[in-house]
Amino acid sequence: MRAVVQRSGAASVTVGEEIVGAIPHGIVVLLGVEKGDTPHDVAFMVDKILTLRIFDDTVGKMNLSVEDVEGHLLVVSQFTLLGDARRGRRPSFVDAAPPEIGNALYEAFIEGVKLRGRGVATGRFGADMQVALINDGPVTILLDSRKLF
Repeated sequence: MRAVVQRSGAASVTVGEEIVGAIPHGIVVLLGVEKGDTPHDVAFMVDKILTLRIFDDTVGKMNLSVEDVEGHLLVVSQFTLLGDARRGRRPSFVDAAPPEIGNALYEAFIEGVKLRGRGVATGRFGADMQVALINDGPVTILLDSRKLF
């Protein structure tokens, strides 16, 4: 499972002309599910993302998590995070989980966040979405549940 985590002053996701999810301050999580991912990967990512210390403390040091600052999450599915562009010019997405598995683990991630008491908004799995955010910092972190980077 891969994620791009961006600290955000505000964010929203639109499908067509409809805003389907929006948050005030917090983080935007672009989440890609890989073939072979399991509930263990989901649990790892939920804990890692909610406890990642990317918010400033009172002296300006990144020392607080989204839980500490009572922030919200906007979670957007993004299978293109599993794109492999090492050969040629067109990315291969063969490592992305099939839609039924990807959606199930995406939903499990969202439920895991809710169980931890965080406000969460979402995109729409499989839809063409437009994501708007104020990237605070900017702070952007890449995560992989298999610890590839």
